[in-house]
Amino acid sequence: MNVDEVLEAVEKVLLSRQLSPVERLILRRSWLGDDYREMARDSAYSIPYLKEVGSYLWQALSAALNQRVTKKNLHLLVNLHQQNRTDKQQNRAQEVQTYTKVEDNFPASETETEQKFPGGPVPLDSPLYINRPPIEELACTEITQPGCLLRIKAPKQMGKSSLLIRILARATDVGYKTVSLDFQEADETVFASLDKFLRWFCANVSRQLNLNPLMDEFWDEDMGSKVSCKIYFEGYLFKQVNSPLVLALNEVNRVFEHPKIALDFLPMLRFWHEQARAVEVWQNLRLLVVHSTEVYIPLKLNQSPFNVGISIGLPQFSSKQVQDLAQRYGLDWSDKIETQNGTSCGNDYTSLLMAMVGGHPYLVSVALYSRLQVHEVQ
Repeated sequence: MNVDEVLEAVEKVLLSRQLSPVERLILRRSWLGDDYREMARDSAYSIPYLKEVGSYLWQALSAALNQRVTKKNLHLLVNLHQQNRTDKQQNRAQEVQTYTKVEDNFPASETETEQKFPGGPVPLDSPLYINRPPIEELACTEITQPGCLLRIKAPKQMGKSSLLIRILARATDVGYKTVSLDFQEADETVFASLDKFLRWFCANVSRQLNLNPLMDEFWDEDMGSKVSCKIYFEGYLFKQVNSPLVLALNEVNRVFEHPKIALDFLPMLRFWHEQARAVEVWQNLRLLVVHSTEVYIPLKLNQSPFNVGISIGLPQFSSKQVQDLAQRYGLDWSDKIETQNGTSCGNDYTSLLMAMVGGHPYLVSVALYSRLQVHEVQ
């Protein structure tokens, strides 16, 4: 395997997430045989930071491979995994062929409705949203708690944005103001400095609240950007809103890619959360932090926002939830699959589908949508 194939295998198969730039650097250079000193020499990262991120990366790979991974055995274990995966795919070929043969016999109801190709968050009024109890109830309850901090972490396309929509809708229903910032929308130049980043941050919050950005009136160079940002919320935004404010920060992993910004911004969020214990006005702030990757920023325990508040992970769908979604797509699946000669192959449609794509919400939705389209064409 070449280094690009290794990166693809780690991201798409082993960890099911996109590596951060520093993780990609460590994996690439480790595969090529470089040590941390050589990596630090050719990058802007320090040796201790590279070692810390590398340690987390090897731990994640060790968990995925169920064997201890180090820089020295990386080649051996990744190559063995790829070979085993190839063997398993060949062993499953017969099962996939069986699925293909019976695919045309997938039963469908007579009340199918036109569906759009799965992509993006599931709309609030869509019948295709599948609850994963007790997640929705827990999140919607927690958001009503003064000064709460709710953390949602899951790989991409697991339903984070769909859940976020429903939490914000709940907040609106109880009379709260809501702001949702997606850091993917920020230009790269926004991360040039902490001051520029926090001014962008405050400007976007202001606009979503239909308020004119007035940073120049509250910004004080002598006090610094973080204090100025805090004063902006206390002296302007909270006074204008006069109700609890739910601030949803989506794709926070984009901030992880800029360690200098993250080392100031993330502790600031932790400090704001803790302010609610002593300062009444900060009880009006309800923080939602959403990210899809692990946090590899070297934060002190008492500065990190990722060890306080409520943490929510999004599991894959269960077989019952897959069946439920299939019915919502208009697919009426019988318990067992029968082949063309009338004999049972001993599997049900849900089991075969989950054997192919697991319970990954997006992949399950794509498979069901595709099956529905095939039926309509027929």
